[in-house]
Amino acid sequence: MQFELFYFFLFMLAFLYASVGHGGASGYLALMALYGIAPQEMKPTALVLNLFVSLTSFIQYYRGHYFKRNLFLMVAIASVPMAFIGGMITLEDHLYKRLLGLLLLFPIFRFFFFKSPAEDELKPYNSFGALAIGGAVGLLSGMIGIGGGIILSPFLILLKWTDQKQTAAISAAFIFVNSLSGLGGMLTKGISFNAHMWGYVVVAFLGGLLGAYLGSKKLKQDALKYVLATVLLVAAYKLLFTSA
Repeated sequence: MQFELFYFFLFMLAFLYASVGHGGASGYLALMALYGIAPQEMKPTALVLNLFVSLTSFIQYYRGHYFKRNLFLMVAIASVPMAFIGGMITLEDHLYKRLLGLLLLFPIFRFFFFKSPAEDELKPYNSFGALAIGGAVGLLSGMIGIGGGIILSPFLILLKWTDQKQTAAISAAFIFVNSLSGLGGMLTKGISFNAHMWGYVVVAFLGGLLGAYLGSKKLKQDALKYVLATVLLVAAYKLLFTSA
């Protein structure tokens, strides 16, 4: 029964994350941590899941003409090499879980408190700021084993560089390239995948496919954001205050 629940939660996480333009690695990591999977297996497994889900999400939002190519390139230029470096860094298990819990607070605050700017509120992005944010997010992403969209997107919304769906499109592409780079960094030190990884991929891909389609075209995102934020709040609490 616990094994079946794991796959159910994995499907729902992929669905919810993809519906708002994310790959879901932070959620997958939290889920695997709560099920006792070792961090050295969690990180590469989550990044592989990210590749499938974020690409699916990006395609749907790109088709909707929400992608701002120049801003994406600016943040990605700095983030990709830093994600590779971050992927080479190994954290102690206790510190790793605490840092993951803290990073979950980024999407929680974004989904609960940050509203999408109206079209007339959007501002031109600052190139230096975009490079600095991209580099910092990339390093953290590689260290933890996430694509970084959960950290990048609150900055894009708060700075009013993008609206909600433009943020989703950029975040999805950002997650994909950083996940590849982070995996590359991990390869330099050796990778251990979870034995059930390909089963995870199938379930996450199906959840992500459905979430990306409905999120980009059919569903109102506000309700999805609140559900996802509530799930992440529970996971963050467990990682920060109850993990050994």
